[in-house]
Amino acid sequence: MMSVNEPWRMSVDGEEFEVSQPDNTPGSYNLTWLTGPHPGYGFGFGTHPPVQADTARLEDSIREFLSQVDPETGHIE
Repeated sequence: MMSVNEPWRMSVDGEEFEVSQPDNTPGSYNLTWLTGPHPGYGFGFGTHPPVQADTARLEDSIREFLSQVDPETGHIE
């Protein structure tokens, strides 16, 4: 994992995401869909208890997000 305060990129199933963690919020993540049709669109999630998520957990969250996106609108409906 990268530094908590430094965003990093992940590629999952051909889609690119920027992952960041807000300051002072362990286990919280903001993911921006860089290759999606709407700039700045993405999602956030948190772990419970608030611990660092491993790469597999982040990939699972991204796949869950992508499975909910309507291919016609590019948004979760």
